[in-house]
Amino acid sequence: MMKKSISASKASLVLFLCQMISALDVPLDSKLLEELSQPPTITQQSPKDYIVDPRENIVIQCEAKGKPPPSFSWTRNGTHFDIDKDAQVTMKPNSGTLVINIMNGGKAEAYEGVYQCTARNERGAAISNNIVIRPSRSPLWTKEKLEPNQVREGDSLVLHCRPPVGLPPPIIFWMDNAFQRLPQSERVSQGLNGDLYFSNVQPEDTREDYICYARFNHTQTIQQKQPISVKVFSMDSLNDTIAANLSDTDIYGAKPVTERQPILLTPTGSTSTKVELRGNVLLLECIAAGLPTPVIRWIKEGGELPANRTFFENFKKTLKIIDVSEADSGNYKCIARNILGSAHHVISVTVKAAPYWITAPRNLVLSPGEDGTLICRANGNPKPNISWLANGVPIAIAPEDPSRKVDGDTIIFSHVQERSSAVYQCNASNEYGYLLANAFVNVLAEPPRILTPANKLYQVIADSPALLDCAYFGSPKPEIEWFKGVKGSILRGDEYVFHDNGTLEIPVAQKDSTGTYTCVARNELGKIQNEVRLEVKDPTMIIKQPEYKVIQRYGQVSFECIIKHDFTLLPTVIWLKDNDELPDDERFLVGKDNLTIMNVTDKDDGTYTCIVNTTLDSVSASAVLTVVAAPPTPAIIYARPNPPFDLELTGQLERSVELSWIPGDENNSPITNFVIEYEDGLHEPGVWHYQTEVPGTQTTVQLKLSPYVNYSFRVIAVNEIGRSQPSEPSEQYLTKSANPDENPSNVQGIGSEPDNLVITWESLKGFQSNGPGLQYKVSWRQKDVDDEWTSVIVANVSKYIVSGTPTFVPYEIKVQALNDLGYAPEPSEVIGHSGEDLPMVAPGNVQVHVINSTLAKVHWDPVPLKTVRGHLQGYKVYYWKVQSLSRRSRRHVEKKILTFRGNKTFGMLPGLEPFSSYKLNVRVVNGKGEGPASPDKVFKTPEGVPSSPSFLKITNPTLDSLTLEWGSPTHPNGVLTSYILKFQPINNTHELGPLVEIRIPANESSLILKNLNYSTRYKFYFNAQTSVGSGSQITEEAVTIMDEAGILRPAVGAGKAMASRQVDIATQGWFIGLMCAVALLILILLIVCFIRRNKGGKYPVKEKEDAHADPEIQPMKEDDGTFGEYSDAEDHKPLKKGSRTPSDRTVKKEDSDDSLVDYGEGVNGQFNEDGSFIGQYSGKKEKEPAEGNESSEAPSPVNAMNSFV
Repeated sequence: MMKKSISASKASLVLFLCQMISALDVPLDSKLLEELSQPPTITQQSPKDYIVDPRENIVIQCEAKGKPPPSFSWTRNGTHFDIDKDAQVTMKPNSGTLVINIMNGGKAEAYEGVYQCTARNERGAAISNNIVIRPSRSPLWTKEKLEPNQVREGDSLVLHCRPPVGLPPPIIFWMDNAFQRLPQSERVSQGLNGDLYFSNVQPEDTREDYICYARFNHTQTIQQKQPISVKVFSMDSLNDTIAANLSDTDIYGAKPVTERQPILLTPTGSTSTKVELRGNVLLLECIAAGLPTPVIRWIKEGGELPANRTFFENFKKTLKIIDVSEADSGNYKCIARNILGSAHHVISVTVKAAPYWITAPRNLVLSPGEDGTLICRANGNPKPNISWLANGVPIAIAPEDPSRKVDGDTIIFSHVQERSSAVYQCNASNEYGYLLANAFVNVLAEPPRILTPANKLYQVIADSPALLDCAYFGSPKPEIEWFKGVKGSILRGDEYVFHDNGTLEIPVAQKDSTGTYTCVARNELGKIQNEVRLEVKDPTMIIKQPEYKVIQRYGQVSFECIIKHDFTLLPTVIWLKDNDELPDDERFLVGKDNLTIMNVTDKDDGTYTCIVNTTLDSVSASAVLTVVAAPPTPAIIYARPNPPFDLELTGQLERSVELSWIPGDENNSPITNFVIEYEDGLHEPGVWHYQTEVPGTQTTVQLKLSPYVNYSFRVIAVNEIGRSQPSEPSEQYLTKSANPDENPSNVQGIGSEPDNLVITWESLKGFQSNGPGLQYKVSWRQKDVDDEWTSVIVANVSKYIVSGTPTFVPYEIKVQALNDLGYAPEPSEVIGHSGEDLPMVAPGNVQVHVINSTLAKVHWDPVPLKTVRGHLQGYKVYYWKVQSLSRRSRRHVEKKILTFRGNKTFGMLPGLEPFSSYKLNVRVVNGKGEGPASPDKVFKTPEGVPSSPSFLKITNPTLDSLTLEWGSPTHPNGVLTSYILKFQPINNTHELGPLVEIRIPANESSLILKNLNYSTRYKFYFNAQTSVGSGSQITEEAVTIMDEAGILRPAVGAGKAMASRQVDIATQGWFIGLMCAVALLILILLIVCFIRRNKGGKYPVKEKEDAHADPEIQPMKEDDGTFGEYSDAEDHKPLKKGSRTPSDRTVKKEDSDDSLVDYGEGVNGQFNEDGSFIGQYSGKKEKEPAEGNESSEAPSPVNAMNSFV
């Protein structure tokens, strides 16, 4: 069947014909649809329960379509409503909609009642629902005297609201005198009935402005109850009052606040019942008193709460189940619990159902003599009664129709005739509501019609399928036959395929298939035929394809593309380079059968494709061009071209003008193209815009112009070096005004609030206005709803805000430009959305899979898209550490957030701490923000290896023992099982001794190591263990003392594996004795030398020493580590007598400051009072490394001794 465009005036008729279930297929042909009769169909009506504002006119909608157009009538409270007799009531032209004038003296209460609309034409009558009209009511609060509430701290309290009964019921909320909402919590909350419940009162609840407000949304009014006063007596203040009135000897004091187990404030008793209708929201409430404040938990006896439909509100005091069904019936138990006990209440829920469709009746279009059925099946609880009406009259008293038989929920039609056309109504009702559906039976008797144009020409390529159309309509349904030629026989056989819509298919058309084909449609009312022509063409072929080429730079190359085609088809040849258009360059010459490239450059390297197109087929072939280097040529100076000149405008028309110019010098680089720019002196003087560009061989161009622009032009020449300076501007040319040619671009519709739609667009530039008075017509309507367009005209803005929209629904939007001369073309429609709101539902079925001690994977079920109420952006996972399982101590909770984009339903949680308890929840995110959090999910990480001990300290060194003290690991990451201590001695040759390992219980924090070697350095390695394994270790070094006389201080600190040679030798007894002997010998030599220098006579002392140098008394230089002069190099003071060391290996403090202790670690070396040898005999600094000091220190006694050996 062929589909053609249908005018907007027939769109509604097309909609209903598309919904038909019938023996006839009605083609969507506009001319045909205008001629076919159709019974009335209700297209729009007011809601069944219609609450109106008593201050505004009442509009009761009733719209219907049909052919011929229907007439309308109304009933009120079951009797005919004579509109002509009531001056306040009018009916809209060509419509059944009633307008009751309230604003000019009418009273809404006088028009309360049940209304029903009937739309009737010669083919039947359709009726609307029963529309109950009720004016809204917002009565005042009855005046009452409210006594102050005096309550003891810890007791429960209920503040009653008892709002006036309104229509519809008001929304209740509690505020104070400053119009601030009263804070609510698990302890204080508002019930479903509007009362304010205190599980237990606290002193801070004392105030005099508890005010209940009732908001009546329909009339936009708010009513206020008298303020309620609450005074809470705390036990401390009561005790102070009693104490002030009693003597010291009296026993006084009120009882302290008594903790109480929970009792239910609402509902009362142990059980209650609740009835809810299918599809509604079920709300169950339990509010309890108690101290501490009870926590509410909900369960369903004998089942689970429905996933993804269950929500907890009001601090879990309210259970909310959306879209309830019969399966949600059962017993729901709420349990209120605190540390003293619990209380519970069982609510027996029964879900009933107003009628709902299983199979609604559908329209029937039948031919005379055909059969059909109307089926009306509905369900409900209790099961609804099904009744039928014909043209609005109960079928039992309707005119008889012999072709009709009613069988319960089905009407069976047999051998229908044209008089059987009617509109039938099915009514399904029970005590909770009713359904009413109209379905027509339209019996049409129409002779055949062929909708395909006569003598239509079909052209196909040989060996491809051919489809010849024969769109038809008739009632009864016509039979279709095909013939070839004027007097040909009927077509049959496997070489043809006959489609139900009348199309003839020739699967493989050959040249001999060419000819005239006749389509014949006939039924009992007539016969019609139509001829179409088929031409089968030879296929297009490339008989010589382009070939691979290699060419030197600056050479010339040619590709051939010779084709063969049907002589009746006009081929077009297109050449592409690398699947794109050829460069706009005069070097590329396209001939009839070839492509030639002159003066080839490196940029010409690539793949060239020849494409041959006809109206019926297309073929292509490709070849590669490779460009290689050319022989060197003399250097040429290239430069940008000179600007063009002598610009001239000719052939001025309303929308075009011809521009010509003379090129400037190209400066040894050919001009590749000219760029034409324009200036709009009317809207943007001084600003030049790009207009177009032409090849460098062209010096004239026909320019397209816009209306209402004062043009000036200039030309820029371009070569491979660059662009020239612009030419001088041409003369100005002002074009006439006209309608806008285009509409605003980038039209968008995005809501900024849940109840609005912000429409934005990019405004037209000045020259695009085409004339004065630029404005914009902004139009919108809700998508997928049969609404009319709403429009507004604005100027000098690029945004319009539509208020009062539903939350996040799609809208069709268009913005059309107009000026003083008229409108721009009809704009295209875009889809926008009204504002987003926060998501309603939390992700369900949150599961956590712990992968290892620091990594977990979380899964969740996606939320239903309709509850996102916006563009789904992803999910956020909030997780935080509750406590360490090894320490059992809580700390400040630092929540971490991970965001997973899109509709992802799992994610990884890295960086967890081992052996810890965590909680997490998941929230869905849209453009407005985050939805509610899922219930907190608790998970635990397994144990890991511990960190290193917090410290290792070695104290109390003796000859054969050391005391070790340590701190437990900062991060145990589990339950410590033991500590591992390893240690080994370090000998004088820098080698490590055997390693000893000791396992220490986890509850120990010190250890005394005994049976160690005296005067020995040890290295210790210490770490903790859990059941998973060993943690990182900490190392320390220490030395046992030498003997009773000289106590070495242990060198504590993490050092290298090798001990310093200097330190080890200096602590040995044999070394100290040898050093004392050497010092004594040096002193004797110094005395002898001093005496010989001071002797009289002619003995040549100096020459004698030079001639007979004794190596043992030769002066030693500082640079080779030996002694120099026998006096201090700094102040030339003689050595003091006290500087010698006794030879008995004992060191006496009173004899000398040069104790051997000064050569060890930990003390700065000192020698004499005048500092003669300070720096030479000083030992190692306390915190310097144990190795590498020999080259950075002054010569030590060890080096001095080595120089003598």
